[in-house]
Amino acid sequence: MPRLPRRTRPFAAALTLLMAGTAAVTPAHAAPPPHPAGSGAPAAACALPGATGWTDEGHDTDPVQFQPSTGTRRVLTLFVDFADARATEPTDAYAAQLAPAARWMRTASYGHLRLDVTPLRRWIRMPQTSTSYGFERGLTFETHERYVRDAITAADPHVDFSGYDMVYVVPAREATAIPFSPTYLYDPSGPGVTADGTRLKWAVTFGQDMWRWGHKVVAHETGHTFGLPDLYAFTGETHRFAGGWDVMGNIAGAAPQFLGWHSWKLGWIRDRQVACLPAAGERTVRLSPVERPGGTKIAVIRTGRTTAYVAESRRARGVDGSACSTGVLIYRIDSATTTGEGPVRIMNGNPAATPPTGCTPLDMGAYTPGQSFTDPATGTRIDVLAGGAAGDVIRLGATGGD
Repeated sequence: MPRLPRRTRPFAAALTLLMAGTAAVTPAHAAPPPHPAGSGAPAAACALPGATGWTDEGHDTDPVQFQPSTGTRRVLTLFVDFADARATEPTDAYAAQLAPAARWMRTASYGHLRLDVTPLRRWIRMPQTSTSYGFERGLTFETHERYVRDAITAADPHVDFSGYDMVYVVPAREATAIPFSPTYLYDPSGPGVTADGTRLKWAVTFGQDMWRWGHKVVAHETGHTFGLPDLYAFTGETHRFAGGWDVMGNIAGAAPQFLGWHSWKLGWIRDRQVACLPAAGERTVRLSPVERPGGTKIAVIRTGRTTAYVAESRRARGVDGSACSTGVLIYRIDSATTTGEGPVRIMNGNPAATPPTGCTPLDMGAYTPGQSFTDPATGTRIDVLAGGAAGDVIRLGATGGD
């Protein structure tokens, strides 16, 4: 979960789609032109505006607050210990724990993102004790920024920070007072953290949970620096919204590939790979699995200014192997819903299934041929016509709602 800056912190096959009759609007808040049944619409007509002022599902990600999600991002990893929690082993095991993340992210992004990670293979002694940084008492933005600043200042004699875009800070195992892994997103209105003439705007400060989550915690926390929200619930049952279908939800899920919507938002899926229905109409779409590159990746049915339904093919031959279920994943997006409150909600196509070990009921929710999803409130209908290893075919259309 990212730390919020002071200015915003409240203290992060073929397919048929039947589209709702509500006249949707573009992110510029202008109604899109009508499209006859069966015709294609530009993908931009289904892009939603962000409406929370922070990490959300909008496509108009703030390029000042968040870093680019394509190209090469240069990352420096610092290993830190403390007077009250001194490291007792080399940094090798720590670096090895997180190293697979670079390849994972490159695969998940279809090669559009490269994390160029350089570990500074020495322990950096922090100026304060591990217990003084407030992780166990409730971390504030100010204290978190001080932690990042202290790590960078202590490491400055050993490295030139001008060559890096962001920093990973990894504590010694002995630092049990640093249990979790928050993301640091700078406050543009504050002095921030500067070294070697460079302002360090983004950082992930790992905690002891990295040993439980493994390298995918890197993907989750780095995702926040690109503007992605948390898909798990901050209150109540943790994974009731998105299950293990996206790494921004259950990091340890069976198939936490990034959702196709997120890949589109991040620029990893191109507009030409998005089938859009921004208003009433009907369309049949062949979806290629999101786990591998190429083909049409998502079908989007816009239902309002900040809402849409998305369908994608999940065939589990990509980043993480096998999923709990395969088929068409259908979910609702609301770019006005804040992080941790369910901005993405998976529709469960198999609610009666008994999940196997390691899977939640929602992880069984992919739709299969012969099944349909309907939302009477918006008039949305999605019929799964065919499916297989190569992808799925669906049909979309709209009835105008109740």
